[in-house]
Amino acid sequence: MSGGSYYVPATSKWPILGSLALGTMMIGTGMVLVHGSGSALMGLGILAVLAVMGLWFRDVVKESRSGLYDAQMDRSFRQGMAWFIFSEVMFFAAFFGALFYVRTFALPWLDGEGAKGVAALLWPDFTASWPLLEPPGDVAGPRDTFSPWQLPLVNTLILVGSSITLTVAHEGLKEGMRDTTRNWLLVTVLLGFTFIVIQGVEYYEAYHHYGITLQAGIYGATFFLLTGFHGAHVIIGATILTVMLIRILRGHFAPEHHFGFEAAAWYWHFVDVVWIGLFLFVYVF
Repeated sequence: MSGGSYYVPATSKWPILGSLALGTMMIGTGMVLVHGSGSALMGLGILAVLAVMGLWFRDVVKESRSGLYDAQMDRSFRQGMAWFIFSEVMFFAAFFGALFYVRTFALPWLDGEGAKGVAALLWPDFTASWPLLEPPGDVAGPRDTFSPWQLPLVNTLILVGSSITLTVAHEGLKEGMRDTTRNWLLVTVLLGFTFIVIQGVEYYEAYHHYGITLQAGIYGATFFLLTGFHGAHVIIGATILTVMLIRILRGHFAPEHHFGFEAAAWYWHFVDVVWIGLFLFVYVF
């Protein structure tokens, strides 16, 4: 690559294959949620997504290690990652917006308050409260809700701690202290997967002891909508950080050239910030 030129990647099959894999996964997921069948299709889609991601990222790593990327490519990667994070912010903003809309507007209207209080005619005996343990109509609500000061608080401390350990690892990489980077990144990965395990325990408790399910009225729906998608992002983030750890062990990255690591750190810090919002507005308030 001559000085001042811009690297143009060769024609890639990964975007179309990634789209097909995502479509397969989402169709299978929809079938499971709506009809209770389609788990094989969903599993096939998940495996296809993981395969495309792995092979696509492999090609990008090879291009980077070959010295094909220059400062302009670095700016392009940074802009792309920034817009991706922005799209994720909007993604979760929609879910938080649904939660706030229900709590701030819909429930008071059903209780006869405000300009649209006529909605109270639907269920005259309805009383607005949150969490909504007794939904109107024939919908059964949850039996109880989680105390925020038990498993949710533990997971909050874990994620906040993981952001700190990741920052230490990042600073170590910028200073050329690879052992520091390796050790603290390993701690971060372990904390991430620990969060996932505890979230699984919480879901088991929700279904079997608290009656919090997807069918448990608006509280159950919003609970799993927010915590479920966040949990998926934690799994993705922990997997990405695992790949970063493997690359560190293989001698990849340099103090002045490590945007792959930096992008993973951006993503992980975003996931942590979203969890703080979840902890406050799903569990505490």
